Amino acid sequence: MKSRTFDYIAITLIIIGALNWGLVGFFQFDLVAFLFAGMSSWISRVIYAIIGIAGIYSLTLYGRVYDQPYSDK
Repeated sequence: MKSRTFDYIAITLIIIGALNWGLVGFFQFDLVAFLFAGMSSWISRVIYAIIGIAGIYSLTLYGRVYDQPYSDK
């Protein structure tokens, strides 16, 4: 897979995580925990870990913003 594909996957996961944190902050509702049987279930922990890894991976986007533009110009 190309780096661009990983970038889009990471950004999508970060958006999902941000929406979940927004729900927690505004309404005290954790959508991931609700959908996957609580925060302590293994599937919820895996989802949280994947979103966290996507966040760490997205730190590399800062170094590539000016080095490799996404436009094909």
